[in-house]
Amino acid sequence: MVGICCSRSILTKTLFFKAATTSLPRLQVRSVMMADSSFNKIQIHRDDTTFDAYVVGKEDAPGIVVLQEWWGVDFEIKNHALKISQFDSGYKALIPDLYRGKVGLDVAEAQHLMDGLDWQGAVKDIRASVNWLKANGSKKVGVTGFCMGGALSIASSVLVPEVDAVVAFYGVPSSELADPTNAKAPVQAHFGEQDGFVGFSDVTAAKALEEKLKASGVPYEVHIYPGNAHAFMNRSPEGVERRKGMGMADEDEAAVELAWSRFRSWMSRFLLP
Repeated sequence: MVGICCSRSILTKTLFFKAATTSLPRLQVRSVMMADSSFNKIQIHRDDTTFDAYVVGKEDAPGIVVLQEWWGVDFEIKNHALKISQFDSGYKALIPDLYRGKVGLDVAEAQHLMDGLDWQGAVKDIRASVNWLKANGSKKVGVTGFCMGGALSIASSVLVPEVDAVVAFYGVPSSELADPTNAKAPVQAHFGEQDGFVGFSDVTAAKALEEKLKASGVPYEVHIYPGNAHAFMNRSPEGVERRKGMGMADEDEAAVELAWSRFRSWMSRFLLP
């Protein structure tokens, strides 16, 4: 199985290492409940499979595919997608359910789900999502994602020719999945200076990504935020508590707002008329 850097080789040893000292409940996988009535649930077909996706925003607007963290399609990724849909003159945001209706409610569940992900299949889901948006009124489509989804966003810049722009948050794909030197779409990437997830989203990984994007020839930006750890964009009350429980107590609203401002500038540059 081809994975990304936050697969077993990195995540088990390094990512969310704080959880190793925590007593975790028996692993259970629960179905995602999309309680927010703002989202429309659709089904997207690709190859010989069908998956659910959740859409919010303005019809016939530029599209943005929003990719989940390792938790799945939970409250935080919905918050991000809803916020994104309201930027500028409006976007149509689409969340593909890469976990097929399941969500991790604790670290053990999330790791189990991510370890079972078909990474190449996830890239196919992303491509099908991009093409669904283009077939349903979006002339241009970007991809963004967080953690696992951030790495997959960068992979889409290499492997999904229909993508028009990418913004990735704290995640870099393994070279086995996608080499950023072969990126074909513009890439903006965001990392926390205090991110300790070595080889996946730490400063060294960010700088290595920057060199590869430079070699690719596509427009790119790599931003590093001083004093911020992994997943610093998660600012809901639940997300803040979850980060604290995983040893990430930093809170920097100014960095979050700066990152969103840069996101807006990038997507409007490449997606808006």
